[in-house]
Amino acid sequence: MSQTEVIPSAEEVQARLLRGPYHQWLGIEVQQVGPGSIDLSARFREEWVVNPEGGYIHGGILAALVDLSADWALVATTGRGVPTIDVRVDYHRPARGNLRAEGRVVKTGRQFSVAEAKVFDAEGQLVASGRGVYAMPAAKA
Repeated sequence: MSQTEVIPSAEEVQARLLRGPYHQWLGIEVQQVGPGSIDLSARFREEWVVNPEGGYIHGGILAALVDLSADWALVATTGRGVPTIDVRVDYHRPARGNLRAEGRVVKTGRQFSVAEAKVFDAEGQLVASGRGVYAMPAAKA
């Protein structure tokens, strides 16, 4: 990010992010935006549960949060959408309750960029982490 670029506020990123119905359904809230970073939270929904006996959340929800937080760390940095090319997710333990995700830019390139993310449960335990590769939009003329 150059010195002339302005980091958007959490409210600005929230408004843009919530244009997506899936993001609305997930209950995403932008907690903080910084240089190359974003912190998100997601309110628990019963529909996330994959195993009623264990009450834990489906891995697809965790993967979505990894991708979203890594992707939106780049969006908050570039101001433009960055399509996902590849994403890898590691699952560390069963997740329950509200979730918090931290996205961080690893490297910004002209064609491709890399960002990583961590997802934590309501007790602050790491439940998933991952890294994604994202296509960079053409520079504005």
